[in-house]
Amino acid sequence: MNIETLARFPDTHIDTAHGITGYREAGASHPRTLPVVLLHGIGSGAASWVRQLDVLAAKRRVLAWDAPGYGVSTRVTDESPVARDYANALSAWLDAIGVDRCVLVGHSLGAIIAGSFAARAPGRVAGLLLISPAAGYGAASKQLRESKRDARLKMLNELGPQGLARERSANMLSPYADETAREWVRWNMARVVPEGYAQATHLLANADLAADIARFHGRIAVAVGAEDAITPPAACAPIAQAAHVSLQVIPRAGHAGYVESPAAYTALIDSFCQGIECHMKDGVPQ
Repeated sequence: MNIETLARFPDTHIDTAHGITGYREAGASHPRTLPVVLLHGIGSGAASWVRQLDVLAAKRRVLAWDAPGYGVSTRVTDESPVARDYANALSAWLDAIGVDRCVLVGHSLGAIIAGSFAARAPGRVAGLLLISPAAGYGAASKQLRESKRDARLKMLNELGPQGLARERSANMLSPYADETAREWVRWNMARVVPEGYAQATHLLANADLAADIARFHGRIAVAVGAEDAITPPAACAPIAQAAHVSLQVIPRAGHAGYVESPAAYTALIDSFCQGIECHMKDGVPQ
């Protein structure tokens, strides 16, 4: 596992206008590079990004949060929240840590939060990178939304975090993942807080990422693992289409591709940032 690496980026927290937000941080601000903010998915947490923190910190400030209801982070108020609730918490955290503008990277459910934030605060988002984005079921019928929500909540109630990690973590990875990656995904999933996971399940049912993406006119990239069984390429294609970009498909990678193929995904993030930064003047993207 990545415990030794993780120890170099300790779990910390800060009081914000939303409440407490837990996060991990690496690197330092630089006038020629943008900070990168990493948003995890529904069964994960800030610690899942440890390999990206380790490498990307050589060039820039890198931050990974624990979403509301994860780790020590304060839950959102509504028991059936919408993406805006999480976007507001993200805004409060960025204010508290002094990040005015950043490259926002969202994985799976984190993509929903990233898209909502970008649609509402486009001036703070220099670029939006969506990795294996969850589209949400907000545009679906009420019956489908409720069935998807209730099935996931039933699974949580029956299995609990440890059971989820045992029964569901393998679905996050491709057949090519090594045991280190599998163990790391299990470790992160076993740490989810049931109440926070339940609220995130409602978020997934209520969200409509494509609608938010259509409202953001900045730089966007969308990528997915070729072996992703949770948000497969066919499911991510409409998100790329809504963003008017080509879908990037990463070979031999599953849903948690940044965990099992860290070099490929770290390079993806770095390349996306550099593509923005090469057009910057006095620290401001043109």
